[in-house]
Amino acid sequence: MYKLIIKGGKTLNGTVNIAGSKNAALPILFASILADEPIKLSNTPHLSDISTTLRLLMDMGGEFILESDGSLSVDSSKLTKLTAEYDLVKTMRASILSLGPILAKYGEAKISLPGGCSIGTRPVNLHLKALKDLGAKIEVKNGYIYATAKKLIGNDIHFEQVTVTATENILMAATLAQGTTTIHNAAQEPEIIDLANCLIKMGAKISGAGTSVITIKGVSNLSGASHTVCPDRIEAGTYLIAAAITGGKVILKNAQHRSMRAIISKLTEAGAEIEFDKTSITLDMKGKRPKAVNIKTSTYPNFPTDMQAQFCALNSIADGQATVTESIFENRFMHIPELTRMGAQFSLEGNTAISKGVKLLTGANLMATDLRASASLVLAGLAAQGTTTIERVYHLDRGYETIEEKLKLLGADIQRIQD
Repeated sequence: MYKLIIKGGKTLNGTVNIAGSKNAALPILFASILADEPIKLSNTPHLSDISTTLRLLMDMGGEFILESDGSLSVDSSKLTKLTAEYDLVKTMRASILSLGPILAKYGEAKISLPGGCSIGTRPVNLHLKALKDLGAKIEVKNGYIYATAKKLIGNDIHFEQVTVTATENILMAATLAQGTTTIHNAAQEPEIIDLANCLIKMGAKISGAGTSVITIKGVSNLSGASHTVCPDRIEAGTYLIAAAITGGKVILKNAQHRSMRAIISKLTEAGAEIEFDKTSITLDMKGKRPKAVNIKTSTYPNFPTDMQAQFCALNSIADGQATVTESIFENRFMHIPELTRMGAQFSLEGNTAISKGVKLLTGANLMATDLRASASLVLAGLAAQGTTTIERVYHLDRGYETIEEKLKLLGADIQRIQD
C-alpha cells in the first residue's frame, strides 16, 4: 500500500502536460468491442482504470499492443467470452459500459454489477430500462446482469434524468441496432462527443452528440479506426487549483479551455488571472490569497461534480465564506472531515458544505476515500504548513497520471512511499 508525503507551503510554478481524458478513453476502449478490426488510440492516459479495462477485455478474448509511438492498438473484434467477471469490475464503475457493445454485437451478455468510488448509489436502472426499450431481455440475479437480444431494434429513448454512462452505453449499443435510435435528455459532456467522433470514424452514423438529443442510425458492422483521446478537463482543473491554492502560476499544455468554461469562470471569480489559446491554459495567482466562491454542481455545461472536492480545498484557505452544493451524488463530501483535521472550517447542511476560509492549514495524517476526494487532500497538503500524509492513494491512480511527478515539476515537495 502506498501513501503520499507532502511538505507544504511551497508556491507552485511551471508547466504541466495534461494527459488524455480517463472519462473519454474508457468508453472508447469498450467501443472497440463493436469493431470488426483493431482500433488505434493515441493520448491514452496511464491509469489503473485503463489497465483494469484492458485486463477485462483480455479476459474476454481481446488483445492489445502498446506501439513504439506510445499509441495503443486494441483488438476486441472476436470475443470468446461474453462475461465481465466481478473480480475485474468491482473497483470500476465504467465496467457497465461493456454491456451495450457486447449485447449489440453478440446478442447476449453477462455483466457483473459494477463497483467504483463510494460517492453515491449510481443505479444502473436507467441503462437497463433503455436497453429493454431497444428490445433486450434483462434479468438481474446473483450480482450479475443477464441480457439477451437476437437483434436490438432502434427506438426513442427518454432518460428520466441526465446520465453520462447510460447515454454512452445506449449510444454504443444503438450503432449496431436495426433502424434509428433517438436519445432524448442525453448527457452533453465533451467525453460523449469524443466517443461519438471515434464511433463515426469506425463507420457509425451519429448526429447530435454534445446536445440533449442524439440520433443514431444503425449499421450492420463497424470497422477499425485511429483516434486521439481528448484532454482530461478534470486533471487540468486540478492542476489549475494547485497553482491557485499556493499563489503560484501554471501553464497547462494539451488542454482545451472550451470544455472548462465553468471551471475557469469560478477560478477567475476566485481572483486568478487566466489566459488561454487553442491548446494551452495559463493561470497566475500572483501570490494572492484566493477569494471564496459559491459552487453548485450540475450536468455539463454547468459546474462538474468531479471538481467539487478540489474547490472545497480551495475554499478552505480562501478569503470569505462560501457554499458548495452537490446536486449529482448524495455522498460526495467525505473529504470534508479530513480537511477539518487540517484546520479547515466547514459545516454541512444536507447536500451543502459551508466554508469559512482560514489563512493557514496545518499538515495532518489523512485517509483518501475516493478519487476526487484524494485530489482535494493533495491540494490542501500543498497549501498547508508542515507535513501531510495521505493514505490509500490508490484512488488517485484511477484518475491521475503520475500526479506526484507532475507536482514535483511545479516545485512541490511530495513523495510516494510504500508502507
